[in-house]
Amino acid sequence: MPRKLSAITETPAQTIATATLRVETHGAGFSDITADARAFVTESGARDGVLLVFLRHTSASLTIQENADPDVQTDLITALDRLAPENAPWVHDLEGPDDMPAHVKAMLNGVSLHVPVSGGALALGTWQGLYLIEHRRRPHTRNVIFQFIGNRA
Repeated sequence: MPRKLSAITETPAQTIATATLRVETHGAGFSDITADARAFVTESGARDGVLLVFLRHTSASLTIQENADPDVQTDLITALDRLAPENAPWVHDLEGPDDMPAHVKAMLNGVSLHVPVSGGALALGTWQGLYLIEHRRRPHTRNVIFQFIGNRA
């Protein structure tokens, strides 16, 4: 199948802008942070570059996923629960039966994302959103670092 690479554009990095988003989760599930990321990009005056998103925790994770049908999130949680069930014979269980599975799920999904910023906007696909996934049953306070590297408008 033929492929065609677009023209290469170059932009010198003029700025690094950083902020921390505090997210109060409601227990296991998805928290949409797309609007927060967009607001950060706008408030930082970003034009072209990359948004780095980093979660400072080991029992929650970040993902880019479909934002149109909430059934996708339900199915993804079900799939992760199958991959790392609470009733497995985990050795690390001091923090409860949901802790070690949460670490495995975070390892599978990861705790960092990068999103291109073009013309001052996140270059996400039509149905893509940025999500923090809480893997613990109880609510937690999670810190997400947004960092834009690029040039300003």
